[in-house]
Amino acid sequence: MARTTNSDTLPYVESRYELGMLASQRVRDLNGGAEPVVDQGNDKLTVVALREIASGKLDVDAVRHEFVQSYKEAPSVDAGEESLEIGTSDPLLREIDAELEDALASDDIPTESAEEAAEVAEESADEE
Repeated sequence: MARTTNSDTLPYVESRYELGMLASQRVRDLNGGAEPVVDQGNDKLTVVALREIASGKLDVDAVRHEFVQSYKEAPSVDAGEESLEIGTSDPLLREIDAELEDALASDDIPTESAEEAAEVAEESADEE
């Protein structure tokens, strides 16, 4: 089959950047079991995704919507799993977090304070 070029897809996408995003989403869909809208042959899924976009047979708006939604969904913590959030029960971690927030708010991280925070973090990691 002939190669698919960027110019083949331009009527269906706004830019090469969007083409990359949509093609990657379509590859994830195909890996998840979606049926290709063009003949797959011996081509890899990336080539199939680009051919689908260039053919005009693929609903690009649906793929675009799915791509955006995939980045909106926040992972949830199931019961029994640990959260990656810093626990508020540890006063040392709260103090480090507060110092870091203050330093970021002032856009000036003092060298001594950063070194002390690193030492405290290492000590905390060693205790665990």
